[in-house]
Amino acid sequence: MYILGINAYHADASACIYHNDQLIAAAEEERFRRIKHWAGFPTIAIEFCLKEAGISISDVDYIGISRDPKANFSKKVFTALKNRLSMSNMLNRAKNLKKAASIEDEIISHFKIEKSVLKAQIINVEHHRSHLASAFFASDFEEAAILSIDGFGDYSSTMIATGKGTKITVLDTVSYPHSAGVFYTTFTQYLGFPHYGDEYKIMGLAPYGEPKYVDQLKDVLIFKDNGLFELNLDYFNHPKNGVQMAWEGGVPHMDSLYTQHLIDKFGPLRQKDEPLSQYHKDLAASIQRITEELIFHMLNHLHKSTGLKNICIAGGVAQNSVANGKILANTTFEKLYIPPAGHDAGTCLGAALWIYNQVLEKPRLPITNHGYLGSQFSNEEIISVLESQNIAYEKLEGEALFNRVSDCLINSGVVGWFQGRAEFGPRALGHRSIIADPRRADAKEILNAKIKRRESFRPFAPSILKEYVAEYFEVVDEVPFMEKVFPIKKEKHAAIPAVTHVDGTGRLQTVDKNVEPKYYGLIENFRQKTGVPILLNTSFNENEPIVNKPEEALACYLRTKMDMLVMGDIVVSRVL
Repeated sequence: MYILGINAYHADASACIYHNDQLIAAAEEERFRRIKHWAGFPTIAIEFCLKEAGISISDVDYIGISRDPKANFSKKVFTALKNRLSMSNMLNRAKNLKKAASIEDEIISHFKIEKSVLKAQIINVEHHRSHLASAFFASDFEEAAILSIDGFGDYSSTMIATGKGTKITVLDTVSYPHSAGVFYTTFTQYLGFPHYGDEYKIMGLAPYGEPKYVDQLKDVLIFKDNGLFELNLDYFNHPKNGVQMAWEGGVPHMDSLYTQHLIDKFGPLRQKDEPLSQYHKDLAASIQRITEELIFHMLNHLHKSTGLKNICIAGGVAQNSVANGKILANTTFEKLYIPPAGHDAGTCLGAALWIYNQVLEKPRLPITNHGYLGSQFSNEEIISVLESQNIAYEKLEGEALFNRVSDCLINSGVVGWFQGRAEFGPRALGHRSIIADPRRADAKEILNAKIKRRESFRPFAPSILKEYVAEYFEVVDEVPFMEKVFPIKKEKHAAIPAVTHVDGTGRLQTVDKNVEPKYYGLIENFRQKTGVPILLNTSFNENEPIVNKPEEALACYLRTKMDMLVMGDIVVSRVL
C-alpha cells in the first residue's frame, strides 16, 4: 500500500511517500524550484517521491491532502460577509479554495492520465489535524497531549488534542481571527522584517534586548482562563479589512497586518534598512517572552485537564526553538516530542499518517528520529558535475577524508559539507551544511560577511556528539532536529564562542553515531585533535533555499569564499 502526502496551495508546499509502514521520501518544493517557502502544487516534489518509491501515480492507493476546503466553510462565509471584505480579497480566497478542492484534476492534468487510471482515494485532512498527526504519530508515545499552533490553516490557528494509540481526539480550537502566529508575524513586520518567514529574525534579535514591554503587549495578546487566548483586534488589520495572501510565481507574500492603532501605541514603524535601536531589541525580547509565556500557559492548562505526562507540538510557532528549550522546565509535562518539520511542510507527513493510523487504524510506525529523506547523489554523479565544469578534485574516504576536512577547519577554513540524503525540514542537520571551527571567536563574522550575507545578530548552531551534551550544556536532552535552545555552561562560553549566542545559549543538534555515522565520524575526528566534540553548523545556502543537488552546492562554493567543498567522498579545495 502506498500513501502519498501533499501540502499544496499553501506556503512550504511539499510531498512525501509511504510504503506500508516505511517512510520512503519527503521533500519541499522550494528545494527544486529554488524559491523560499514556495507555494502552489508541488509537482516536482511529488515526482521525486514517486521516483524514490519506484512507482507511478497510478500505483498510489491513498493521497492525503493537508487541507480541507470544507472545514469551517460556513464560518468563512459569515466572516467575509460580516466584515465586508473587498471583492478582490474574496475572489482570491475563493480561487485558492477551488484549487485546493480540485487536487484530482491537478494530478490528472499534470501526469497526463485518464481519470480511470488514478485509483487513489483522495482524503482531505484539516490543516491542524495534519499538524497534530505529524507530531503524535511520528513520536514513540503511546499516549500524549498534543498542541498545534501557527498562523492560520483551514480557518483555525490553534488546536489542542490528545492522542492514544492510533487515535487523536480534538479537545478545543482557537479560530479566526485570533492567532499567536499572526501576533508574532505582525510585530515581525512592524520591526522591519517584511518577508514571509522572517519571524526567526525576531527570535535571534531578542537576546540583545530586555523584555521591558511584556505588560504593554498583554493588551495585544490576551490570555484566557480556559488555557487559550485571543487577540485585541484593534491592533490587527485582518479581521475587518482582510489581508491578502499572494502566491505570485510561488512566492508567498502577506499584506501588512498592523493597524494605525498599533503604531500609535508602539511608535513609528522601523523601516527595512533602518538601524536597529535598543527599543527595537527590547521589543523583540518582549515579543519572544510573551510568546513563551503563552505557550507555557496553554501547556500547563492542557496538562491539568488531561493528566498526561507527554506532549507533542507542531505548527509554525513550534519552530520557536528558544521557547521549545524552556517547555519542560516551565510546564508540568515530563517528555516532549517535536518532529523534524514542525512547520507547514510537515503537514504532508501528517496527512499521510492521519490516513495510515487514524483512518486505516494501522499499527504505529517507529519514532521518526532523523530528517534525511530528500535527494541523494552518488560519487559518480558528483564527479560528472565537476568534470563538466573542469573543476579539480580528489577522492578520499574514511579517516583520510575526516583528517583533510578537520585540518581545514582547524586552520580557519570554512567547509561546504554535502552528504547523503537532503534534510526534510527547515534545518541543515549535517547533510547540507556549512561547517566551521566553533572555537574561533571571529567565525560568526567570517560566515556572515563572506558567505551567508545576513544580519550579524543571527546565531549559528553547535552540532555536538550526543555523549558530550552534559559536559557543555546545562540541560541534557537528545535534540536531533536542532529544535531546542539550551543554556551553555558558563565555563564553556570561551571554549566555543562561535556557537554561543549573546545570552549564553546554543541551538544544539545532538549527533548520534547510529543515525548519522559520517557526520559523527567527522566531529569525532575534530574532537580527537582539539578536545572539542562540536562543529559550527549552518545551512548550506546564501540567501536561497538550502542547496539540493551538486550543481547548486558547487555554485554556492564558487561564488563565496568557502575554503573547501566536500560532496560525498569528493573534495574540492581552493588549494589542493
